[in-house]
Amino acid sequence: MAFVVTHLCEDCVDTACVAVCPVDCFYQPKEITEKTPNMLFISPEECIDCAVCEPECPWEAIYPEEDVPEVFEGDIELNAMVDTHRELFELAEVQEKEPPTPEQVAANKAKYGL
Repeated sequence: MAFVVTHLCEDCVDTACVAVCPVDCFYQPKEITEKTPNMLFISPEECIDCAVCEPECPWEAIYPEEDVPEVFEGDIELNAMVDTHRELFELAEVQEKEPPTPEQVAANKAKYGL
């Protein structure tokens, strides 16, 4: 089972997870569209389930596939698009960004009923 980036990452796009990934399995859309939102994606075929990314995500947006909250179940297929439509994505690069406050993380989760 791969790890999954959920919509909690949308428009936040912190790359702390990308910095620790040993296999470079994080991607971002080449173009932001409704089909490819402004968030990171994990290639399920490339993810080695090492779990290093999950605790590094300051937005708490990454879950093991089997633990993805019901509200984000569609994100499993969304991440799989990296492998089925690779032409729409490029390898994510590490970018320095100030981490969110606990209040920002809580407000982001509240948008989804978490």
